[in-house]
Amino acid sequence: MDRFKVEVISQTPNPQQTIYAAMHQDYAENFVCDDRDRFPDEAKCGEVIIKQLLAGNRGHYGPLEHPQIVLNCGWFPHSTMQQIRTHRVGISFDVQSGRYTGQRVLDVVEGKRDIEEVFYLRPLGFYSDRQGKKYEYTLEQRQQDIEWCVTACQRYKDRIDQGFSEEHARGLIPFDVRQHWVMSANVRSMMHLIDLRWKADAQLEAQKLCECIWEPFQKWVPEIANWYEANRLKKARLAP
Repeated sequence: MDRFKVEVISQTPNPQQTIYAAMHQDYAENFVCDDRDRFPDEAKCGEVIIKQLLAGNRGHYGPLEHPQIVLNCGWFPHSTMQQIRTHRVGISFDVQSGRYTGQRVLDVVEGKRDIEEVFYLRPLGFYSDRQGKKYEYTLEQRQQDIEWCVTACQRYKDRIDQGFSEEHARGLIPFDVRQHWVMSANVRSMMHLIDLRWKADAQLEAQKLCECIWEPFQKWVPEIANWYEANRLKKARLAP
């Protein structure tokens, strides 16, 4: 899992002031931008948002939809993308295409890339399924799976060499090929995603994604993130 990575591409500056402005316009007689120079500072706006919108689970999340953050997520397995795009609200994705990104599979065959840079296999250890059945993923089993991935890469190359299109040949590669993607979300949708995918019974790799997302989110909207951590984080409440 040490390859998993999330980086910020861009984000709305002063996001808590932006939310404050949206919230304030709901009940302000005046055009709120005229008072921009008199807005509370970023931290104070966060405190007002918590008091007026979030405290007591009032459910007033609309103003939180205005600020956007754009993240680059990398080296996660394909199954993680399936997990996070389910039940999404207000999140957009651009994901690597297997039609145009097959060179890395050929690189494995040619010895230019390590197999685990291209495909994800879980670490060794003990696991359980959703019904509580426990099992061990052993070194021998994992090595067998690595060898199967290498064989699949060779089969992919054989088909490409035979003139197959990339979108046809990609059906032969293992399911959990690693993928990079760009995703954009607003404050509300980010909390929605974390509610769903950082639960104790969420897929292990989806939880790791949320862990990677959490640090930039916390830096971006610190007061809101601190409230969320104290009141919702990992508590498996219904997503806002």
